[in-house]
Amino acid sequence: MGNMIDVSAGDFHWSYSDEPHATRRKEILQKYPQVKELYGHDPNAKYFVAGCVFLQLGVAILMKDYPFWLLTVLAYAFGGFIAHSLFLAMHEISHGLLFQSPVSNKLFGCFANSATAIPHFSMFQRYHMEHHQFQGVDKWDVDVPTRLEATIFSSRLLKALFVFLQPVAYAVRPLIVKPKQPGKWEAINWSTCLIVNAALVYFFGYKPVAYMVLSGVLGSGLHPVAGHFIAEHYVFVPGQETYSYYGPLNWLCFNVGYHNEHHDFPRVPGSRLPQLKKIAPEYYDNLPCYNSWTKVLWDFINNPNVTLFSRMKRQGNKLTRKAD
Repeated sequence: MGNMIDVSAGDFHWSYSDEPHATRRKEILQKYPQVKELYGHDPNAKYFVAGCVFLQLGVAILMKDYPFWLLTVLAYAFGGFIAHSLFLAMHEISHGLLFQSPVSNKLFGCFANSATAIPHFSMFQRYHMEHHQFQGVDKWDVDVPTRLEATIFSSRLLKALFVFLQPVAYAVRPLIVKPKQPGKWEAINWSTCLIVNAALVYFFGYKPVAYMVLSGVLGSGLHPVAGHFIAEHYVFVPGQETYSYYGPLNWLCFNVGYHNEHHDFPRVPGSRLPQLKKIAPEYYDNLPCYNSWTKVLWDFINNPNVTLFSRMKRQGNKLTRKAD
């Protein structure tokens, strides 16, 4: 899996090779064909997701009588974890890993999104599939910061601000880099969230919705669980573009930390990614990895050699690339 890379000061890491995951997937399947037995949906995940939805909605309703400062503290300290778990549930659902039926997955994704106030599941699914299919490809993979972002958020203080504003960047960047026309599922997604928000405001006031919004925003910024945004693909080790995390927060996050494993086999649900690693340890044990997302955030902010330019990008004929 040779990878020709050009690294220049003030620029991204440009790769002139394909992303490594398809090659590794082919090698692993040739050596361990039993990996295909891990493919498919996880029938138990929906119960955990439903529990998180009802827990977040229940706590949000309790916030109706709390002072706003305490609501904000609780949104960060508790709601942020639950909201981010729901975000990563939507990531799992976007791969069709909770139900056999695509329609059931989409409907359940809208349901999961209803407890985070701001509708985004359906559009996220469309962009995220391109992230896998066109990893790092210029103007296609909107997970990669723009040159403007990388130029502006360059100092230690500004990198900390970027981390805090990550939910804004993830919401706005796709609309600028590669806007998409909303469709039927966006209408369903928006309607579901708006109906839930309107019902909460009507019966309990604005604070429950404020709590859910703050949980999502604060939980996706300078927050331990949000470290995965940086950990997954920022280049801390030259030549390595995807990193796994094997710490305890995976339990809440559908094992999204097993990120090399996930990109190698996006058809394997998060609950089975540790099994994948055990089947093919020689492909993963020696790769650079993390045990703390909080430390990743600290290092990203304080290491002058790691910036928003520390992402692998590639050119190429995007339309001829095919996903597995």
